[in-house]
Amino acid sequence: MSQLDAFLAGERHDDVALYLTEDYLDSQGKLPKMGEAVESGYVLVVPGDDGRRAFAAGTGMDAMEFARGAMESQGHISRDLDGGECPEADATDGDSGEDADGDHAVEFIFAFSEAQNEEVGGLYARGAVVHAYAHCACGASYSDKWVVGEETETGVQPGESEPAEGAE
Repeated sequence: MSQLDAFLAGERHDDVALYLTEDYLDSQGKLPKMGEAVESGYVLVVPGDDGRRAFAAGTGMDAMEFARGAMESQGHISRDLDGGECPEADATDGDSGEDADGDHAVEFIFAFSEAQNEEVGGLYARGAVVHAYAHCACGASYSDKWVVGEETETGVQPGESEPAEGAE
């Protein structure tokens, strides 16, 4: 099982996952192309502190400040952490997912997971939860979270703007 597969399975709670597009890596030139290659970039799974430092080096942003800002807006993030649907795209060009300039592609994603915690309740009582935060080429940032093993029943689903489970 790859590091990414283990992370997505909720087995690496001390690690963070970073997705950066190949174009973003080329334009920033701050992180080598390493990690697991996906269709349009790379996903790195690294220990938490190293991941936050790598995120800052690759994006110029503090990871936790980025995540706090991204929580203000919700949008679908691919369950493989390799893309998403910018919530601003709906405001610009209906169902196409792009505005006139076509600039609603995810540039990078920061994600971490938390173990099941029945005391907290809600989603956390159902299983391990993946928290993911994406940044779009248009400048918007957004978040999504889902329960491992219930990816199609929890979190923001493709084409939607609200979590499937409501305000849990």
